[in-house]
Amino acid sequence: MAARRLAAGLFAAVTATLLLAGCFGDGGKPECDNVDGIVECRPDQRSGAPRITGELLKGGSYDVAEQRGQVVVVNFWGSWCAPCRAEADDLEGTYQATKDSGVTFLGINVQDSRDKAIAFEEGRVSYPSIFDPGSRLALAMDIPPNTVPATVILDREGRIATVIRAAVRQEGLQPIVERVAAESPAPAGQR
Repeated sequence: MAARRLAAGLFAAVTATLLLAGCFGDGGKPECDNVDGIVECRPDQRSGAPRITGELLKGGSYDVAEQRGQVVVVNFWGSWCAPCRAEADDLEGTYQATKDSGVTFLGINVQDSRDKAIAFEEGRVSYPSIFDPGSRLALAMDIPPNTVPATVILDREGRIATVIRAAVRQEGLQPIVERVAAESPAPAGQR
């Protein structure tokens, strides 16, 4: 338990440093808005997401690069996490409400056992989850989440548009997802 707390503290410190470094340009002016744990970056200030690939909880593999052209909502969760249980219906509701507008969802299960993670997902969500017990995918993000649950919204070009460091509610998440989904993709020469 002490090791988990130490790792969480170190993760939070590294995240804060990366967030500050990633959200300030050469002139020291903020390039991303950070309000109440929600970091939103303007399209011209977004960084690309790291490679997000892995083994799915129920078998098979996933590569977010195959979703280019869609908005991808990535949720970091664990079966041991009470706020993750609380937000599951809101995530599924937002997924169902936005999937026809070019939005897909991906869960990333962290610090968990496969059996507990599969049992948690059963009947809660219909989108896939990568099994990542070592949290390597979260650590690879330019603006990594520093809490679980956390949600990262990638735009249609695979860039980090929004990071939410708290449990989400559909009434808060869905408008953000719809706003990112409504953005025009950059012309081919600017990608």
